[in-house]
Amino acid sequence: MQGLCKFGFYEVFKVLYSNMLGEENTYLWRTSLYLAASASAEFFADIALAPMEAAKVRIQTQPGYANTLRDAAPKMYKEEGLNAFYKGVAPLWMRQIPYTMMKFACFERTVEALYKFVVPKPRSECTKGEQLVVTFVAGYIAGVFCAIVSHPADSVVSVLNKEKGSTATQVLQRLGFKGVWKGLFARIIMIGTLTALQWFIYDSVKVYFRLPRPPPPEMPESLKKKLGLTD
Repeated sequence: MQGLCKFGFYEVFKVLYSNMLGEENTYLWRTSLYLAASASAEFFADIALAPMEAAKVRIQTQPGYANTLRDAAPKMYKEEGLNAFYKGVAPLWMRQIPYTMMKFACFERTVEALYKFVVPKPRSECTKGEQLVVTFVAGYIAGVFCAIVSHPADSVVSVLNKEKGSTATQVLQRLGFKGVWKGLFARIIMIGTLTALQWFIYDSVKVYFRLPRPPPPEMPESLKKKLGLTD
């Protein structure tokens, strides 16, 4: 459900914001466009994720509490009402929105840079397999940055869902600066691999179903004329 909202709404918001900006501004402000579209998408994705994230952490961290979502959800609702599922949504936004903004913006710009500076031929001349390799590499690089920017909030969310009655501020104060960065290297490996595979699978599905796969953005001809880059 989170992936559906994240990737689906990203495509929707990217087109929506691009239409609002116009062709020239879309190119000039493309990084801001990626950041805005991904943040908007993740806002809704976290609303879908929060209940299952809360139940997952409760099952993992409280032995004997429940074994399945079907067991955990009614028990949590009986004890704390809807708040049990959404008390962690604000910290989840703190963790996931920067994570997703980095995930999409870094991926888009890394793909653009790889084709410009690393791949020895234009994307249009690359085979589908070569394009998917670029996707995987760009996804892994984006995943490393994702892990770094989201790790402190991830530490807070994990503790918050484990403990009843705690607030994000209280958990943050108790963990301290060193505490929120504990386990970062392991998370970089996990998130890097995960993000690379997500982008690889997403792009592979597009290839398989022959869905549109726009090439890296190029400066519009009208903007080239304004900047005097054409005869």
